Amino acid sequence: MKILVCISHVPDTTSKINFTNGDSEFDTAGVQYVINPNDEFGLTRAIWFQEQQGANVTVVNVGGPDTEPTLRKALAIGANEAIRVNANPTDGFFVAKQLAEVIKNGGYDLVIAGKESLDYNGGMVPGMIAGITGSNFLNSCTSLTVDGNNVKAVREIDGGKETVSTTLPLIIGGQKGLVEEKDLRIPNMRGIMTARTKALTILEPVDAPVNTKAVKFEKPAPKSAVKLISPDNLDELINLLHNEAKVI
Repeated sequence: MKILVCISHVPDTTSKINFTNGDSEFDTAGVQYVINPNDEFGLTRAIWFQEQQGANVTVVNVGGPDTEPTLRKALAIGANEAIRVNANPTDGFFVAKQLAEVIKNGGYDLVIAGKESLDYNGGMVPGMIAGITGSNFLNSCTSLTVDGNNVKAVREIDGGKETVSTTLPLIIGGQKGLVEEKDLRIPNMRGIMTARTKALTILEPVDAPVNTKAVKFEKPAPKSAVKLISPDNLDELINLLHNEAKVI
């Protein structure tokens, strides 16, 4: 089984976020980057298929040379090879077109993408890839088993979960549940050294229209100061909740 895991290169949640050029561009100065958490769950599940069923695991990213440390980390975790599409990921459709081309040329049986990335939370790319390639698609996937060409998966839906049976080739939008956080792999020294010699292929992008652009970014408004009320003064608390906060 050939598995392709789509890897997004996203800011660590502890990084301080700023914008430049009239608040129209993200300021990358001093920002630490990591594997997108939803993608890391998918990568760990793919490594499980590699160990249990002999699957070959390739990771792919659309981005510039600055994303290569993230791909090298994925190789250190256990992926067999990596692909970087040498392009700025301008919007979801552009990224989906690039990944669809990689899928078409690579003949992958299973494509695992995170249901959304931590930076823009668009949640569009996995479904777009499926639409472009004409593959089966499951989103919000929390469990995945493969037996030959047959697949059983569980996905989150409003108010519960749904168990689905389908067949390969398949594209999924994965999330926590594919593996638990305690099962995520931390690269060891052997993995880090081995990753240096694993193949990292750089591909030039295919033509694709850029249909959207960021006009302006805004940070959330700062929270107002907290008012502390003595536990002996419940009347004042009720008055503030009723007349000022207007929540009762």
